[in-house]
Amino acid sequence: MRKIRMPKHGFLFFMIAFLLLMPFGTLAKAQAFDRHKYIYDYAGLLKDKEVKKLQSLSSKLGKERDTAFIVITVDGTDGKELEQYVEDFYDDNDPGYNQPDGNAVFLAIDMEERDVHLAGYGKAEDYLDGGRLDSIREEITPALSDGNYFQAFSDYMTLSHEYMGEEPSGSSEEYTDHDLDTGHEEYVGDETGGDQENIFFQWWFQLIASLFVAGIVVAIMAFQSGGRVTVNAQTYINNNQSKVISRYDRFVRKTVTKQLKPKNDSNNSGHSHGGGGTSSGGHSHSGSSGKF
Repeated sequence: MRKIRMPKHGFLFFMIAFLLLMPFGTLAKAQAFDRHKYIYDYAGLLKDKEVKKLQSLSSKLGKERDTAFIVITVDGTDGKELEQYVEDFYDDNDPGYNQPDGNAVFLAIDMEERDVHLAGYGKAEDYLDGGRLDSIREEITPALSDGNYFQAFSDYMTLSHEYMGEEPSGSSEEYTDHDLDTGHEEYVGDETGGDQENIFFQWWFQLIASLFVAGIVVAIMAFQSGGRVTVNAQTYINNNQSKVISRYDRFVRKTVTKQLKPKNDSNNSGHSHGGGGTSSGGHSHSGSSGKF
């Protein structure tokens, strides 16, 4: 039987064509997702005019912070945790402000389980850490519980926007400036004049310290100048005749104190947890979850 061989140049052409077509598949996926849409009301909680207002608010605030403020409502997650649902949404759709895998903040609620989850990706992971997301979630939970979803979503965007206008809560406060060209970090203190301003080099401090030491020395000398007391308890004891004639111990009482160990009730319906994690696609994020 005659074997059919593919010419080497034919195989090379096939590999080049395959490699060139791969980016187009990724590009088609990115173009299929509307990166300028921020409200995904799958649970149908909002009116059309409310969706438009929230869309407009998110677009305005997002432009000021270079961050997409996204809202997702669902009525069930097919068995997934709500946090995982948001992670998969980010991995599958590559959202972000004007670029794939960009800065994004999520508020997701599940009407079936009454769960609420907030997450920050990209720059938002630093500016909206677990503590700040906890504060936002606690602020909007009463409105969610009362069914005021439009108000809760508006407050979430406004509060997130305000927090992202401040320095990240974990940033260091001991620096005042940062030179991007040299990478040199300038500290608050003046290193050149540090020795001159040191209190130990001030003449008035040295004078006070000298007087203090001199006073202690004079006090010690005055104390030692008096006569010493040579009489003590042994002076009046005759060691040949004095001795202990008896000794005994008496047990009086025993007291036992018991304290009830507090129980850790993990079944509280109002439990919450913050922090964050990393999605299966390798995207790290901050997070805060709870009930409403």
